[in-house]
Amino acid sequence: MSMVVRVLLVAALILSIIVPFGAYFLGEKSRKRYKRSLACNCFFFFGTLVLASVLSLGGAGSVQAAEAAADVAASGAAAGGLSSGLGYIAAALATSLSGIGSGIAVASSASAALGAISEDQSIFGKSMIFVAMAEGIALYGLIISFMILGQL
Repeated sequence: MSMVVRVLLVAALILSIIVPFGAYFLGEKSRKRYKRSLACNCFFFFGTLVLASVLSLGGAGSVQAAEAAADVAASGAAAGGLSSGLGYIAAALATSLSGIGSGIAVASSASAALGAISEDQSIFGKSMIFVAMAEGIALYGLIISFMILGQL
């Protein structure tokens, strides 16, 4: 990645923090301004981070690419670069998003199960099945991430 791209990415990250909060403090005084400012901040900040990740993973110069190709040919290893970087990002997203989804599902199903069990203890087995199904979401995401990492 060239120095100009790095400077532009740092400037974009800084502006993604300054601009939404400047608009928050200087803008119209309403109840929704905090949520709008936070949403704008998250969108621009994480968008810039994703762009920086893609540029840093795929931005090898011609000399560096030639050296990497020679090293790969000498060692017999799989080629790195953008495809392996995006594979690692996919594995991280599979694990993290399935964990978040599982947490949300367990939070709602476990509280409902506890409420139902407190009224009638004979439905313990039925309610635990729903809680276990919600936990399975995280395990499926972990299995998928291991499958992705196995292909890299």
